[in-house]
Amino acid sequence: MKAKQLRPFIIGNWKMHGTQRALRRLDTLAAGLAKQNNKANNAKPRKVDIMICPPATLLLSMAGQLKAAQDAGQQIMLGGQDCHAEASGAHTGDISAPQLRDAGAKASLIGHSERRTDYNETNKQVQAKAAAAHAAGLMAIICIGETLKERRAKATLPVIGKQLRESVPQDKPKDNRLITAKNTVIAYEPVWAIGTGLTPTGEQIAAVHAHIRKALIRRFGAEGERIRILYGGSVKPSNAAQLLAIPHVNGALVGGASLQAGEFLKIIAAAREIG
Repeated sequence: MKAKQLRPFIIGNWKMHGTQRALRRLDTLAAGLAKQNNKANNAKPRKVDIMICPPATLLLSMAGQLKAAQDAGQQIMLGGQDCHAEASGAHTGDISAPQLRDAGAKASLIGHSERRTDYNETNKQVQAKAAAAHAAGLMAIICIGETLKERRAKATLPVIGKQLRESVPQDKPKDNRLITAKNTVIAYEPVWAIGTGLTPTGEQIAAVHAHIRKALIRRFGAEGERIRILYGGSVKPSNAAQLLAIPHVNGALVGGASLQAGEFLKIIAAAREIG
């Protein structure tokens, strides 16, 4: 199956890093993107969608800060790192999808491996959160991935298939809630590669992404061809071009490297160059 050319999507997940002082990074990122755009005027490289998922405490401040940059043509989107399955209620310490949207988010990460591991989130809970994101008008960036034990047991594809089936909400045409390429993104993040410096081989990544693509097409038909599949797991400037050139890798979910604007800009630049 030939990989479909889709606009690359580069997401920076800041995790639990950053206070108000970190807003300076956003200025540096916007300035760097402006320089990239100026250099690219004649070359016309591929357009890239860019998103930052900061701690919830920074969302509102960043939304205001980005407005001027977006007016200048720097289209940096904001996303949340998680959302509750309910729109409101007695859930101390949680944040709902409508609250994320109200603060300026366009999307939310759902089911990140650290949420699945630290809070024992199940596929069912992930699906409920993704449905809540959709109901609030947010894009759901649904994360899936295997552990090292599962990889060594050669259970990667069955595990990925099960997570995909059970984590992605069902189409509900009567409620006008359909899974589309605009409201859903899949992020494959091998748990054993996150923050460890380890990276699967290109062949391993290609096999998983092809498996995900086939599953999406079986379930959602032509729309499944357009849903972007991101790779996440120790993505950095030194390996970004190689990773983004793999078939069915339509972008990257970047952790540590997104905390340094210069590093993140290099990854974005690599995505622009992928033909």
